[in-house]
Amino acid sequence: MSSNQRPVVIRFFCGVDDYTVPLLKVNIDKKLQQGINKFTILISSKGGSVFHGISAYNYLKGIPAEITTHNFGSINSSASVIYCAGDKRYSVPHGNFLMHPVRSNFTRGAHLTQEDMEERIKGMKLDSENIAGVISSATGKSEDKVLELMKQRTNLNPEEAKEFGFVHEIKEELFEPNSEIINIPNKPPTKISR
Repeated sequence: MSSNQRPVVIRFFCGVDDYTVPLLKVNIDKKLQQGINKFTILISSKGGSVFHGISAYNYLKGIPAEITTHNFGSINSSASVIYCAGDKRYSVPHGNFLMHPVRSNFTRGAHLTQEDMEERIKGMKLDSENIAGVISSATGKSEDKVLELMKQRTNLNPEEAKEFGFVHEIKEELFEPNSEIINIPNKPPTKISR
């Protein structure tokens, strides 16, 4: 079996952020240039940045490749958006899926005007609508239904996620033997200089 025919598996066991998502894209780009057009992305993620989750989703949906996503633990928050990019979506039997409202972080001592707050709230509303739109498109449920489930902080087990339309199949096997495995590491800790 030549290296071009080996299945490519990407392990995304990390947060969704400005380090991990560009690294995911770079690794896929390299393999696309080698003629690979089928990828399995194993995901277990607490989520993170909506901006980067939506970016990863749009990228994965737009490339000339078949994408399989497989929950091998937890799919939380914006990681659900990346998961929804799969043409085939699997889950292990003992996984979970969490949908919750979009949050905004404030730096310590931040001073915001009313206009700043209004802009932040509009941005959060748009992020919520984008997440709901992606999940709605993948599951066939209405955006209003998804938004309501997000507000309720809904946690689904694999059977419930399958009934909901997130998951196509529940299976333990993650990938084929002899697959090439690429790991996307967490963002390295920031070094503090003294």
